[in-house]
Amino acid sequence: MAKVIAHSLFSDFDINLFKSGTHYRLYTKLGSHPMKVNGVEGTYFAVWAPSAKTVSVVGDFNYWVAEEHHLNVRWDESGIWEGFIPAVGHGSKYKYKIESNNKVVTEKADPFARSCEHPPETASLVWNADHKWKDTAWMGYRADKNNLDKPYAVYEMHLGSWKRKNENEYLSYIDLADHLVKYVKKMNFTHVEFMPIMEYPYNPSWGYQLTGYFAPTSRFGKPEDLKFLIDKLHQNDIGVILDWVPSHFPEDEHGLGFFDGSNLYEHPDLKKGYHPDWKSLIFNYGRNEVRAFLISNALFWLDQFHVDALRVDAVASMIYLDYSREEGEWEPNEFGSNENLDAISFIKELNEEIYRSLDGVQTIAEESTAFTGVSKPVPAGGLGFGMKWMMGWMHDTLEYFKKEPVHRKFHQNDLTFSMTYTFTENFMLPFSHDEVVYGKKSLLNRMPGDEWQKFANLRLLYGYMYTHPGTNLIFMGGEFGQSSEWNFEKSLDWHLLEYDFHSGIQEMVKDLNKVYKESPALYEKQFSEEGFQWIDYGDNENSVLTYIRRGHDRKNDVIIACNFTPILRENYKVGVPKSGKLKEIFNSDNSKYGGSGSSNGMVKTGKGTYHGFEQFINITIPPLGVVIFQ
Repeated sequence: MAKVIAHSLFSDFDINLFKSGTHYRLYTKLGSHPMKVNGVEGTYFAVWAPSAKTVSVVGDFNYWVAEEHHLNVRWDESGIWEGFIPAVGHGSKYKYKIESNNKVVTEKADPFARSCEHPPETASLVWNADHKWKDTAWMGYRADKNNLDKPYAVYEMHLGSWKRKNENEYLSYIDLADHLVKYVKKMNFTHVEFMPIMEYPYNPSWGYQLTGYFAPTSRFGKPEDLKFLIDKLHQNDIGVILDWVPSHFPEDEHGLGFFDGSNLYEHPDLKKGYHPDWKSLIFNYGRNEVRAFLISNALFWLDQFHVDALRVDAVASMIYLDYSREEGEWEPNEFGSNENLDAISFIKELNEEIYRSLDGVQTIAEESTAFTGVSKPVPAGGLGFGMKWMMGWMHDTLEYFKKEPVHRKFHQNDLTFSMTYTFTENFMLPFSHDEVVYGKKSLLNRMPGDEWQKFANLRLLYGYMYTHPGTNLIFMGGEFGQSSEWNFEKSLDWHLLEYDFHSGIQEMVKDLNKVYKESPALYEKQFSEEGFQWIDYGDNENSVLTYIRRGHDRKNDVIIACNFTPILRENYKVGVPKSGKLKEIFNSDNSKYGGSGSSNGMVKTGKGTYHGFEQFINITIPPLGVVIFQ
């Protein structure tokens, strides 16, 4: 076997950018790259290991013997080791064997590997994920389609438990390109959100403990197969959101932890570098090279895999030094506060670079506190995200819906309170995977009442969500009323669709998505006070809410009425801003959804002062139902 040949992909400019933390395309330099050097086929390897005394590439091409292929350290004190190994090519397995200056020896997977072995095996693979993209049309109009004044009806999913071929066999990326694409399109969702699909060793982590940041998990196929799936989604006008986890990483022996015998990627101070909840390590956001690694990783998925948005996991855990820590387990910053200034600076830099360098993409923060300006631009003093998950709304709404309808009149403020802060951020309303695990029950089984009332409540919940300002997310299974909690080890209970109530919920979500997409009033000003007006939030006695949603053109205004009790409200007067006819465009009580079949059809306004308007409509609001008029 030929020895290592000196070769480099790095210019002096690259090294300066890397050291300063502003090299945002490190995946083009670090890692393994199949290529020709002087007419010889092989692979160039480069790894950052500044505390190393020696670095060797070990693999199936040299019997995993460290003495065969020693990399060369660069002279510029960058800590990068590199070299070209002839005759090593696509599909070769490898790791880096690192002897540190303090004589610690580690054997690590490549942090920049484009592919990994199928867990529990842990080697990296030399990989060239060729794919000829066919989503030119989508990429051309994505900047408009994916804008913040466009509809977001997001279908969140875990690839390993959506559907399975059998109990032990996943659907592959290629299988999903057929089954999933058809389903999401039929259901009229605008986007899918994949829970983390970067390589991870431990199934029960659901993908949130990553070891292969640049490698799609091999559980479902090859990297180019994932590109094929995303391409198919785009060809069918469906956007793709990836869960991304820059908040922590596991201590697995082959992972990033103690990489070169030192705290290279993780913060050396356990008060900042160890997460007590998840028993995992926290990135050192103040280290330039680590920032460049993470920002390069975000851009890699957006650029190389044509991903349309990143949902950034656990932002609150990053920006607060005292997150999940007791007194004495954290130290204030230089100004005496609990904010992690390095993490905040990193997040701002991340978002600025993403929005600067790529058209039509978004970042979405899972951030559970009242931190100011999460979705405000960085120049305006914000963190720079496009959207933020509205965790307070989700919690208050589910708490309200758990209550028996007879008690709801005493808790109407649980629903109306959200409107006091809805427009402080660009909020996404999430009924995510976190709400259907760990004994919380499925959404359906949180609802009170008999079987009919449970399903009616769930239909009402979704109708209320889609007409509330903000974008929308439903976790898989919720769209047909999954009865049991989510179990990552098995498929969803698709057999439930044999029953009318479950198929009815599915039919309603499909229609609700369609009405949402076709009603500009429900999305064009979803983040603006101009897009919402209460008609009446004070009818506690009847547990009824009425309100208006508005878009750019006032002719498209919609009127919404929600009845949170099982009592049919007939001849209910609602003040409206204009005289004429209004058409009922959605009714959650439709019999095809499993409802009682009450309806309004076309209604005419009458003269008379109600709710501050000079005309009104007389309508029927169905039991545990929501109606939309245009």
